[in-house]
Amino acid sequence: MKILDKYIIKSFTITFTSVFVILFFIFVLQGIWLFISELAGKDLDFFTIIKFLSFYAPTIVPLVLPLSVVLASIMTFGSFAENYEFAAMKSSGISLQRAMRMLTLFIFGLSIISFIFANNVIPKAQYKFLNLRKTIIQQRPAMAIAEGQFNPIGPAINIKVEKKTGANGQFLEDVTMHIKNTSAGLGANTVIKAKNGVLRSDENSNYLQLELLDGNYYENVIPKKYEERNKQPFAKSSFKKYILNIDLTKLNENTGDNADITSEKMLTLNELNYTIDSLQNNYNKDIVSFAENTVQRNDYVFQLNRVQNIDQEKKVDNILTVFSNTEKQKILEMAISNTSSTEFSIQNSQNDLEYKKKNINSHWVVVHEKFIIAFSCLLMFFIGAPLGAIIRKGGIGLPIVFAIVIFIAFHFMNTFGKKIAEEDTIPVALGMWMSSIILTPLALFLTYRATNDIGIMINFDWLIDPIKKLFSRFSKN
Repeated sequence: MKILDKYIIKSFTITFTSVFVILFFIFVLQGIWLFISELAGKDLDFFTIIKFLSFYAPTIVPLVLPLSVVLASIMTFGSFAENYEFAAMKSSGISLQRAMRMLTLFIFGLSIISFIFANNVIPKAQYKFLNLRKTIIQQRPAMAIAEGQFNPIGPAINIKVEKKTGANGQFLEDVTMHIKNTSAGLGANTVIKAKNGVLRSDENSNYLQLELLDGNYYENVIPKKYEERNKQPFAKSSFKKYILNIDLTKLNENTGDNADITSEKMLTLNELNYTIDSLQNNYNKDIVSFAENTVQRNDYVFQLNRVQNIDQEKKVDNILTVFSNTEKQKILEMAISNTSSTEFSIQNSQNDLEYKKKNINSHWVVVHEKFIIAFSCLLMFFIGAPLGAIIRKGGIGLPIVFAIVIFIAFHFMNTFGKKIAEEDTIPVALGMWMSSIILTPLALFLTYRATNDIGIMINFDWLIDPIKKLFSRFSKN
């Protein structure tokens, strides 16, 4: 490796490391803000909080890495151009392509490392992250409940506790619970008030037990008859002890800030391929099973055909003339019932198949994400490096503006493509690689203009000159 290559790689590495550390710290602070409701007021020790953030930190690398690469590239090559170092290289016969050669290999190696990181480290980190949350809740059950505010537990339960005592905050005082019935408007909304409560958990169990003592139970009863609902009837009872089991998996699923952490993101590439193959086979079997069941539901049609074939010598224009009025009425009722049943079955099967298809798409999305993380490093480098050489500005001023604009465009298109791909609106591959497909021509365009010293200005004379000539002819006339 020549001295020039060492100098370029050293300059880029120092800039890249500094930018990556700063941005990583900023995104970690953002993570603290996202999880502040889970960390604040839970009596957690400092080591547990550090572990909590350490398992979360790898998930932000796919965001920090492309932004760091594009910003470091613009700053490094902008500084070279601003200080006339590129001019010195060109006067010595060294082109921009030659200057970028070893650094391109370095970025390619960084892409491989990022793929390995995304395939091995991030899945394990997310798995340990969710397990740590579950362990904290099991060892410190009161972590699920903060004092003086309503805490959502699952989609239908909210609980408020005025005071917690005990070594792990397991003893509760002045407990209020709101339980919402999720049935189709015919259930009851329940309020439970208790003087005391105790939280219990087992390390080998997925359930958290809440034991309420000395309380009252209020239930708003909603009558089935609409005219009786204005009476607003309710039921009331008291209890000495009331036990409620809380599913810890529901607690994890109910955290809106962690909606991006799903089971498929805890799988490596080989595990994803195996899972997708299984899900796709089950999906194909469900489609065949649904088609066969639909045909069997319409078996009455074949019964009518058999009746029509009883007298093969007599030609019947209208099959209904074979039946009496009573039989016609039964056939009509059977047809209406069968049609309604088939329509209901089709709707349910359609919803089920759509859910399974979205689940398969979500797994494919994770597969593509692992490769996009690697490709984004190369893409951002070939956008940032020539752009820095063109704008000829180093430092942290103008390069930050360009880097943020490019990254926001990349991240927005990536997120948009991911969402519509998961919804099966477009093919998953097209949705996931949408940002790369759009920005790759920009990278090629900037690289071409930078290596040929054309600059960033685009010449539109080929379009403007004919228009000028046309207007000049009209003005003379």
